[in-house]
Amino acid sequence: MPHRGDITFDTKKNNPLISKASGYDETTQHFFVKDAEHPYVQEKPFDWIRGYQVGGKSLTWGRACARWSEYDFTSPKRFGYGESFPIEYNDIKDWYSHVEKFIGVCGNADGIPSMPDGEFLPAYELNVVEQHLQKVIKEKFNRYYVSGRWAHITEPKQIHIDQGRTQCLNRNLCMRGCPLGGYFSSVSSTLPWAKKTGNLTVRPHSVVHSIIYDEQKQKAVGVKVIDANTKEEINYYARIIFVNASSLNSNLILLNSTSKRFPNGLGNDSGVLGKYICFHNYRGSMWGFMDGYLDKYYKVAKPAECIIANYSNVEKRDTDFFGGYVVYSGASRERLSDRNIEPLLGAEYKEAMSEPGAWSVYMYMQGETIAKESNHVRLSTTEKDQWGIPLLITSVGYDDNDDKMVKDFLEQGKAMMEAAGIKEVNTHDSKQAPGLDIHEMGGVRMGSNPNTSMLNEFNQLHHCKNVFVTDGACMTSTGSQSPSILYMAFTARAVAHAVEAMKKGNL
Repeated sequence: MPHRGDITFDTKKNNPLISKASGYDETTQHFFVKDAEHPYVQEKPFDWIRGYQVGGKSLTWGRACARWSEYDFTSPKRFGYGESFPIEYNDIKDWYSHVEKFIGVCGNADGIPSMPDGEFLPAYELNVVEQHLQKVIKEKFNRYYVSGRWAHITEPKQIHIDQGRTQCLNRNLCMRGCPLGGYFSSVSSTLPWAKKTGNLTVRPHSVVHSIIYDEQKQKAVGVKVIDANTKEEINYYARIIFVNASSLNSNLILLNSTSKRFPNGLGNDSGVLGKYICFHNYRGSMWGFMDGYLDKYYKVAKPAECIIANYSNVEKRDTDFFGGYVVYSGASRERLSDRNIEPLLGAEYKEAMSEPGAWSVYMYMQGETIAKESNHVRLSTTEKDQWGIPLLITSVGYDDNDDKMVKDFLEQGKAMMEAAGIKEVNTHDSKQAPGLDIHEMGGVRMGSNPNTSMLNEFNQLHHCKNVFVTDGACMTSTGSQSPSILYMAFTARAVAHAVEAMKKGNL
């Protein structure tokens, strides 16, 4: 690491967009695209964060794995700001369990209505200041400050050992990719598991162009790809096709999959393909300092954060905005014994570094956004990438609801921190463009009505039943919890349905 992990000025100058990504530095930049090689058109500012290596963003994801509650599924319809999913929590809860057991998720059974319990490995302990926050926030606000549910193996079970994985060693260097399989990624878990079947072929350096639709058979029959290096066109054929290219790319592929039957994109009779794009609101954050507790420290740099479960608009609407938000938080001690330490050299500097300083505490929000028809993506009619595929145009922005939610978090978060005795609380609205949250969703949304949605309750295209979409593109609303484990649960459920339908000859 010739620059001690920092990216150079030239790297940042040449990659002004992707270098904003969380975790992007000299040690991880090979897990992210280069701006110039993967252009798109921003009709409104949108930071599209991508990584096209084998394993994709499963190597660099945040690993938060809290379940959605029934409220997340039903709130948009109940409060009149969106559509309901064609399923409810009870339809997916067993698939959550299936996924949690396989990938390994740590957490406690906390009994929180807005954040259901799951099949957990032992949770990470809260340090002494986090325990203090937990106590104050419960007593004074009746809110839950708990250890987060994270995809880390804190105590391996046989299923994890069988995958070739072992216990997380709390190095907290997860963005570099874990050689131990301590956290879940497709490279450490699902790809090796699939390889054991003898039926897996991995074909890297493949850029998906479109899905091939057979007009006579009236179904999809394969996928057209472009070799990333040679530009050769290759067709692969299959009875069923799962589209999991990450939300916006799944939209791009379907929009580019045109035919006489589907001139506006595969399965797009409703005209909603590419519309109702949504994301998570991460703009609000804060931090401050805590006096005391200088006789206490902690053993490890744990890779999991604490979480305050959503407390807004759960059973009833109780704010001037729609939707809810969760809060991620943590406490740690500074490296230097004094924040205002004078410049030191040599042994004095090393001794100062070895003595931990004051406690600092942070919070940041992850908020629900409203799925709106005006927030959309579409294909350019004039510009193409180096493989001859139309560039994606993003037209996604914030609204007044998002601003009200940020304001509420900054007020409520500061009140909670100050009630716990945290001083010098600095609040911040980053006003960052959408996309930097890396939780883009929608465009191929699920729904009961084929006239207003793309997918049915099993993630099948309403009008092309042998194509399934189970990544973020399928989302009807964003909820407040991190969505990745829900995508996994949708996928497992859809696969089980597809297998059964194939056995019966229905696919």
